[in-house]
Amino acid sequence: MSLNDENLAVFQLLQQETAPIGIKQLLAKLGPDFKERTVRRWLAEMVDQGLVERIGNRRASKYQVLQGARPRPLNRCFGPKSHLAIAFVRQPIYERPPVAYADEWFDAYEPNHTFCLPSHVRTQLYKEGKRSRSEDPAGTYAHHIFNRLLIDLSYNSSRLEGNTYSLLDTQRLVLEGKGAEGKLDEEKTMILNHKEAIRYLVDQAPYLTVSMQTLCTLHYLLADGLVEAQHAGKIRDHGVRIGGSTYIPFEDPKKLERQLGRIVEKASLIENPYEQSFFLLVHLTYLQPFIDVNKRTARLSANLPLVKHNLVPLSFNDVEREDYTAAVIAIYELQDVQPLADLYAFSYLRTCAMYDSTIKALGFDEVRVRYRIQRRAVLREIIVRRLHGSPLKEYISAQAAEQIPIKDRKAFIEDIGEDLKLMDESRIAGLGVTPKELKAWQASDR
Repeated sequence: MSLNDENLAVFQLLQQETAPIGIKQLLAKLGPDFKERTVRRWLAEMVDQGLVERIGNRRASKYQVLQGARPRPLNRCFGPKSHLAIAFVRQPIYERPPVAYADEWFDAYEPNHTFCLPSHVRTQLYKEGKRSRSEDPAGTYAHHIFNRLLIDLSYNSSRLEGNTYSLLDTQRLVLEGKGAEGKLDEEKTMILNHKEAIRYLVDQAPYLTVSMQTLCTLHYLLADGLVEAQHAGKIRDHGVRIGGSTYIPFEDPKKLERQLGRIVEKASLIENPYEQSFFLLVHLTYLQPFIDVNKRTARLSANLPLVKHNLVPLSFNDVEREDYTAAVIAIYELQDVQPLADLYAFSYLRTCAMYDSTIKALGFDEVRVRYRIQRRAVLREIIVRRLHGSPLKEYISAQAAEQIPIKDRKAFIEDIGEDLKLMDESRIAGLGVTPKELKAWQASDR
């Protein structure tokens, strides 16, 4: 049960009592600000949630706190509409009925006509999350904050799965390759897999679509080494059970594949990037199409529309694991998306503010990031065609005049020159150039 300041006061007073106490005695100790009807309702809720025991008949009822009972503080992430769902899924599992996949719930969703995120929420997220110009290539902003995104999303998505790496340990592993002492190899692999999957999302953003291939590739990258090889990137071929939930997902592989195709089809039609992102997060989590690593795949898939549209990515900052779990179970057992929508919006707005601070602190080369695709293409042609001297300068000037706005041309040409001076085998990744071609270009200038 989530308690606010007032009903928490009632609970704490009961904790101080050494014997069961009646409602009249309780009200006398609470003071005139507490109304009997309201306190009775709170007590009934505490009884329902297993926090308090009621002793005796209705008129002579007395109350005492059950041994070991701990109230959950009210989480400010959740709005009023979410509290009933959260209270339901935090009941003991034996008090919640078994449920199967609700086809009718999925069928009722019509892209661009029905929405998981209300209009005012989508508007607010776009207002806070827009970062680049409409003509910028997909993935421009994600490249802008790439290292920060690698660290935050790898850390938070792994943390939500119970990984015990700290934020600092994650940073060292992701950026320096140094694992933390005393940690399980599985935890290290989980984080490094996130790194590879995020790199794939960002680097391939201009070419990626919401498709079966994209989702299966993300799963493969996230699950590699954590599940048996034949299951990585493949639809599961047997049933799974969800710990802590009464939800029973599909078991038939053909039905799973067909339903995943329907999710992809509907998601592809959604025009608003935030609605598309949240739809993927909800329905990939709900379907459980893979043997494991489903929620991680859903979290990274939810970032695909955001990265493509140069919006601030979703790193799941400041989301408590138990709150995320409860929000997911509300989808499993109630098909109620409100708790997860609350967490999504809360975390996203926090991430926007944090990344703004990061950009100001680091001072990125905006021209370098914005025209990285054009710059890499020019560098590739220079190396493959073995250009030097006057032909090299003429080629760079011609490409800059053709592809880059006047105000950015000088900086673009300077970036090309800097890259050429520092060019070696460590810098040809992503250029489509082989070490042999690089050596031939270098030798041709002698």
